[in-house]
Amino acid sequence: MTDMMQPSVDVEQLSLRDYAEKAYLDYSMYVILDRALPHIGDGLKPVQRRIVYAMSELGLKASAKYKKSARTVGDVIGKFHPHGDSAAYEAMVLMAQDFSYRYPLIDGQGNWGSPDDPKSFAAMRYTESRLTPYAEVLLSELGLGTVDWQPNFDGTLEEPTVLPAQVPNLLLNGTTGIAVGMATDIPPHNLNEVVAATIQLLNSPKATVADLCQHIKGPDFPTKAEIITPAEELRTLYETGRGALRVRAAYRVEDGAVVIHALPHQVSGAKVLEQIAAQMQARKLPMISDLRDESDHEHPTRLVLVPRSNRIDLDGAMSHLFATTDLERTYRVNLNVIGIDGRPAVKSLVTILKDWLAFRKETVKRRLDYRLERVERRMHILEGYLVAYLNIDEVIRIIREADEPKAVLIKTFKINDIQADAILDLKLRNLAKLEEIKIQGERDELAEERDTLKKTLGSDVRLKTLIKRELKAVVEAHGDSRRSPLAKREEAKAFSELELTTADPLTIVLSEKGWIRAAKGHDIDPASLSYKSGDGFRFAARGKSNLPTVVLDSTGRAYTLPTHQLPSARGQGEPLTGRINPPSGATFEGLLTGEKGDRFLLASDAGYGFVVQFSQLQAKNKVGKAVLTLPENARVLAPAAIAAGEEPLVVVATNEGRMLVFPLAELPELARGKGNKLIGIPSARAAAREEFVTGLCVVTEGGTLQVTSGGHYRNFKWSELEHFRGERGRRGSKLPKGYQRVTRLQVVVD
Repeated sequence: MTDMMQPSVDVEQLSLRDYAEKAYLDYSMYVILDRALPHIGDGLKPVQRRIVYAMSELGLKASAKYKKSARTVGDVIGKFHPHGDSAAYEAMVLMAQDFSYRYPLIDGQGNWGSPDDPKSFAAMRYTESRLTPYAEVLLSELGLGTVDWQPNFDGTLEEPTVLPAQVPNLLLNGTTGIAVGMATDIPPHNLNEVVAATIQLLNSPKATVADLCQHIKGPDFPTKAEIITPAEELRTLYETGRGALRVRAAYRVEDGAVVIHALPHQVSGAKVLEQIAAQMQARKLPMISDLRDESDHEHPTRLVLVPRSNRIDLDGAMSHLFATTDLERTYRVNLNVIGIDGRPAVKSLVTILKDWLAFRKETVKRRLDYRLERVERRMHILEGYLVAYLNIDEVIRIIREADEPKAVLIKTFKINDIQADAILDLKLRNLAKLEEIKIQGERDELAEERDTLKKTLGSDVRLKTLIKRELKAVVEAHGDSRRSPLAKREEAKAFSELELTTADPLTIVLSEKGWIRAAKGHDIDPASLSYKSGDGFRFAARGKSNLPTVVLDSTGRAYTLPTHQLPSARGQGEPLTGRINPPSGATFEGLLTGEKGDRFLLASDAGYGFVVQFSQLQAKNKVGKAVLTLPENARVLAPAAIAAGEEPLVVVATNEGRMLVFPLAELPELARGKGNKLIGIPSARAAAREEFVTGLCVVTEGGTLQVTSGGHYRNFKWSELEHFRGERGRRGSKLPKGYQRVTRLQVVVD
């Protein structure tokens, strides 16, 4: 019993590690070579090659009647491809879809899917198919000694290893595939352009990618969407064999509406509509009011976007949609193919065309050699026929009387086995009808053809000329113009959240304790709003929801807040410190909002200030930006808005009752700093807080100035301000008694 358990010495032993490694490598190579990657010769994967070959064997050429696809699939999986019928059918469908293949190989009847849903095709028992005329470029030379044959899966039949393609089908239809550890993504191209580049490479073997790109401008998808990848990037892609393509939907404006009439390759119109509709529902596309799908049989793609008004920037809206939807798509390119050496590799455009030309030359040589052999064999037989004609009576007698006529004929007329068999294969009736003129005529024609074949095979120039002629013939038969236009476009940019915000009027309110909120409308009385105990109204600014809000603190720093994100005035707001990070102990001294070009007067109570544009006050980070430099012991004054008007005047008042009026033009426009002297306050007195500015505003021509002092005020008309006018930096003039303790200066509307 023990002896029986011991393994025989002759049994091969393999460790589990080695076995697993070998099994995985075998599987990997099978996937790479027999499933996922196309061959450079015909540009087909094995399953596609087997489908096309099986259909040709079934006689399903372009001129034949349609046949049920189920019958074709059954023939494929029964004879050549022992895999699932659904997978084989799906591969067959792909080759029949004119929106998937640039040059379809299969012509189908029935439901073969739609661009919107490529996998919506009917079951194979309901569809019918045959080959397209283009498929002949892969099959026409099949029986002419041009291909190597390999046994099928059960060894009962033979199948071609590679089809004898007359054009670089690999580039024309492209392909995608995922193997183990590698993938391939080859975009389709235009037949005319690829053939032109191939002919140039045939004429100039040292041509570079840049030379070939004069003919091949870029890929050519079966859609009219625009390829927007720059020419330099395309050239780099073709040089390295790797890269990416950007394809953008094509649109036009009709009656004020945007009509999208072409989508990127394999992009679903229904999905695009869903993406746009989702943005509209989320109120992230306020400029679009309606969305319609008007696609029909005549217009497979027609998506209509109706703008909210005729003032909408349609190009800007489309740029946003290109950035946020599948209206613009990026395609990966990886020119990974099985070369003529049988190995997978990523190849450049030049390498692909050179390898294919080497494959094509070999195919043409094999075809010519095969034909030459047939011609010489026929000429040899004709020589035997001629011998038979010259001795027709004797030949007939030998055939009728001799027991072994073949041996007698060989011995009598000094002919060989082939000639003797050819004579014996003829019926006596036909043998008697042999005519010398016909035999000689056929032999002369064949002799001429033989000489031509030998000259072509013996001359590289003649061989190249023949290949070029055949390439041009394919172009004449199947060539068409480019579908995908090449265009230069700016990079698509999505709207920011602020740009998508509607311009609703808002009143921004800031409390004494630094709580902020925004009330809808401009007819709000900020002081009447409810405030927390111990808190009250401090500042208010009227603006719009799509304009930012800037807050100025006591250290001279400015902070930017998105107005549309401010809390509602229905509550008591939120503390500013939750949204920004001011220095410890800082208080808020100013609130302003406006357009980028709006101007404000910034100043300190030491009597220094400058004009600043609103855009200069905005900061992206929470810590803000330093804007106003403060002299010793000086404090920040609330910014004064500069209204549009002629001859704006700056009005400054101090705690000692002095007021100065001077032209705004005397102040510089700065981005940051201390500014220039507004009113003459000695530095020592300002530092000691003995004299300081208590009021500041800007008055335009015809405006009225209101001076508030405690609980009462007085209005000064434009003409009355002349008394206080002077040069910038002067001491100013005294205000009337009772109004010298100025608490506020403001412009009032009559």
